[in-house]
Amino acid sequence: MTEGRRWVVIPAAGKGRRMGSELPKQYLPLSGRMVIEYTIERLLLHPAIDGVYLALDQRDVHWETTEYAGHPDIVRVTGGEERAHSVRNALQVLQQRADPGDWVLVHDAARPCVRRSDIDLLISQVEQHPVGGVLGVALHDTLKRTDDSQHIQATVDRRGLWRAFTPQMFRLGMLSEALNEALAAGAVVTDEASAIEWAGQRPLMVQGHADNIKITQAEDLELASFFLQRQHQDVPHRGN
Repeated sequence: MTEGRRWVVIPAAGKGRRMGSELPKQYLPLSGRMVIEYTIERLLLHPAIDGVYLALDQRDVHWETTEYAGHPDIVRVTGGEERAHSVRNALQVLQQRADPGDWVLVHDAARPCVRRSDIDLLISQVEQHPVGGVLGVALHDTLKRTDDSQHIQATVDRRGLWRAFTPQMFRLGMLSEALNEALAAGAVVTDEASAIEWAGQRPLMVQGHADNIKITQAEDLELASFFLQRQHQDVPHRGN
């Protein structure tokens, strides 16, 4: 296969109700900026990326207040009810200018701390893979399974278990086809890799850094602020 161009899709149509805030989590303040501004910067300014497709709720009124609103390399598309629908909508628009063999990196809007070195590693490893791959971290904690009353039923073998992060990187044609077919079949699609797996393919897991956290609760903002500061200070391993 040829290398192809590389595009980014960011699903950002979610309401973030778990944050307990009326403001969607991607627009919450983080160290003097909005969460989504850090997220977009990490990918938009990466030299290997050709453009960003941002899936937003059609009633979104916050995007236009961000520092990247109107950027010529960002295309706004209408998001869907769930993450998978937002990604599918973005891919449909992207197909108007991209080739099926181009790569797509799908990244959560609420992951502002992804390191450039991890993006580099994902691209270098996945471009040599026939399917695609996902950034993640292998699990090291002891895992327990409980019943509905939170009583422990078993200790789960953690060998081979990972926390799946983003970006998740796949060929445009393969990902679009897998998403369309999985959604049409009513399959549970929690991330792009699950659609690819549903299609019978086996993506690659790529070991990243644990500071690539997703903002889901209020306390995550403080942790993200700490990680961003540490990445900035730690020049040999900085993630911006």
